[in-house]
Amino acid sequence: MLTTRYVTGAPNWIDLGTPDIDGAAAFYGDLFGWRFQPGDPEVGGYGLFQLGGRTAAGGMQTTPDQGPPSWTVYFQAPDADATAKAAGQARGSVLTQPMDVLDLGRMAILADRAGVQFGLWQPGRNQGLDVVQEHGSLCWVELYTADVPAAAAFYHSVLGLETFGVDFPGGAYTAFVPAQEPEDAMFGGVVPLADDPVEEEAYWLPYFEVTDPDVLVARAQERGGTIRLPATHLPGVGRLAKLADPYGARFAVIRSEPKA
Repeated sequence: MLTTRYVTGAPNWIDLGTPDIDGAAAFYGDLFGWRFQPGDPEVGGYGLFQLGGRTAAGGMQTTPDQGPPSWTVYFQAPDADATAKAAGQARGSVLTQPMDVLDLGRMAILADRAGVQFGLWQPGRNQGLDVVQEHGSLCWVELYTADVPAAAAFYHSVLGLETFGVDFPGGAYTAFVPAQEPEDAMFGGVVPLADDPVEEEAYWLPYFEVTDPDVLVARAQERGGTIRLPATHLPGVGRLAKLADPYGARFAVIRSEPKA
C-alpha cells in the first residue's frame, strides 16, 4: 500500500496542470474537501491542495503549450540527475531537465518508452505528500500501456521497480513495488490497453481514496465533470469509478476493500 514512508521509486508527489486553477480548486474542493493554498510568485503561482491542513497534491494554472490538463505522478529519486540520465539510456526522454525548486527539492519531468509523462521528486525540505490512503488523498497509481513487459523493464531500469502478479476474483493484475520492499508495499499496477474498455492511450492514472464512490460520481457530474467509468464493484479490490474534471484531467476514485 502507498504510505508516506517514501522510499526510492515510490510515488511521493502528484500535481495538477489546469487552465483554470480557481475552477479546479472549487471542483476538487467540493469532491474531496481540499482547500487551495496559492504559491508565491517565486514558484510561479504553484500552490498546494490542503486536506485538513496537510498537503494532498500540488497544482498550477497552465497554458495550452504546456500540454493538456492532466495529473502528473512523481516518483522518489535520491538523485534526479542520475535518474534522468538512466531514463535516456533506457530509451525514454527528459521533457524537463532536473532543476531545484528553491530548497524544497529537485524535480524533473520524464517520459517512458511509450511517451508516458511522469515526474521525479528528489526531496529537500519538502519530503513529499503529507497524507495518502485517507478519504480525499492519493491511494494508488495505474499505468496503462500497450506493452507491459517493455514498461516493466523501463521502470525497473530507471526507478528500480519490481513487478509481480496478483490474483483476484475474475482475473490477475501486474503490480509495482519498490526494489527490496515486500509485496504488500505495492503502490500501483500496469494494465494492457487492450484489456481495458475505457482507456485509449498510455498514461499514468491516479486513484483517490473516498468513502462513497457513488456519491462522488454524482457530485462530479453535477459540477461539470465527466463520468468515464460509472461506479463499479471489483471483488477483492473495492468499488471504483473513473472520472475527468471539467477541464479534462483524468483521475479515479475508489473505496478500497479492506485487506483480509
